[in-house]
Amino acid sequence: MTTTHVDPRATLGELVKERSTRARVLEHHGIDYCCHGHRPLDEAAAEAGIDLDLLVAELAGSDAGTGADDVERTPVELVDHIVETHHAYLHEELPLLQELAHKVESVHGVRHPELVSVAALVRAVVEDLVPHLAEEETVVFPAIRRHVDAGEDVPGELVERLRDDHEATGALLGELRSVTDGYQVPGDACASYTSLYERLAALEADTFRHIHLENNVLFPALSG
Repeated sequence: MTTTHVDPRATLGELVKERSTRARVLEHHGIDYCCHGHRPLDEAAAEAGIDLDLLVAELAGSDAGTGADDVERTPVELVDHIVETHHAYLHEELPLLQELAHKVESVHGVRHPELVSVAALVRAVVEDLVPHLAEEETVVFPAIRRHVDAGEDVPGELVERLRDDHEATGALLGELRSVTDGYQVPGDACASYTSLYERLAALEADTFRHIHLENNVLFPALSG
């Protein structure tokens, strides 16, 4: 077993870029490592009220037997992976989640008024992500392929706009986590209610990994 060093002053994005399995540790503690991946680990731990030594130990423990698989992919391989894995998931899941959120709110909204906000936020996430995915697939990713194949520059303003979009997506997901109390299912929840919160938590985790790959691996590779 290889013991790795986790630098408390390293940024969250750097730490997950080094070892992708660290993402699950940060997700478990509700720490955003994608949209706020520029924060040093010690600052993020303090903000979240988590013991830094414990967090460092958990991150180091997650490293055993893992490699830096994400950074070993070429930009084109990263694009293919993002589309085939994360985009495909979102294309299928987003409309189903919006329908489920509306259903749960209509049935349980009287006893749980926060579900009105949940349904509105899910709708906002869908309206935020659907055009974003389309822009990546029709404009940004083809530009990255041309960059690799023909040496064409990827416009810097395009990348910065995507980073801004990611920041907005992260803010919406943060609101969802807050209004659901970290996706805590109430005692009187039915199967649909439980499924909604579980799937929202899964959406957050997948989107964090998706944005991390773009912000902290793919975009830096274009200027490398």
